[in-house]
Amino acid sequence: MKFAVLVFPGSNCDIDCYKAVEQTIGQEVDYVWHTATDLSAYDCILVPGGFSYGDYLRCGAIARFANVMNEVKKAADAGKYILGICNGFQILTEANLLPGALIRNNGLKFRCHQSPLEVVNNQNPFTRDYEQGEVISIPIAHGEGNYFCDEATLAELQANNQIIFRYAGDSNPNGSVDNIAGISNKVGNVVGMMPHPERAVSEILGSADGKRMFTSILNAWREQHGTAING
Repeated sequence: MKFAVLVFPGSNCDIDCYKAVEQTIGQEVDYVWHTATDLSAYDCILVPGGFSYGDYLRCGAIARFANVMNEVKKAADAGKYILGICNGFQILTEANLLPGALIRNNGLKFRCHQSPLEVVNNQNPFTRDYEQGEVISIPIAHGEGNYFCDEATLAELQANNQIIFRYAGDSNPNGSVDNIAGISNKVGNVVGMMPHPERAVSEILGSADGKRMFTSILNAWREQHGTAING
């Protein structure tokens, strides 16, 4: 399986994503600059966190016009796997690859700490190695992670099982509607989340709960391609 980690001016979690793939599941991975015009060689595209283009205008509002985003849309339409983390989630909503928007945290403060997440949908390619309803610990680091959508969109997300993660219990750190921490598109191959699984792939980092997102997608790809699953 081959991974692409997109790099925009201001990305700062690209190395974390690269290392998570390389060291956690041992798959081929490349950094891909925002000017790229061909992603056909890749099976999974990671849109990392950071402050793309300095977060001017709105988070992700400029990055969504980068050349590479046209290729991300093509990849999504082709059924390839896309994961947007933090600023990557913001970029995917700005590019209309996911519904809704990320706005300022309700406390207007940057939040950076471990956060308990409930696995709401473990039937997604990125979550198949988790238990339904399992509570995991994944760090957050954002100032604009407050997921917002209108009532009609929320009802659609709920009806289609597109809510992938919720902040568990009363731990909502940003005011997100319905405690949403991560969602998918209707097909399920595009996922966006504010917490950082790439920063939770080893106990030395405080949690290894993010590791299973990477093993999940590898196993999903192997199953799709009829390759033996080694775990």
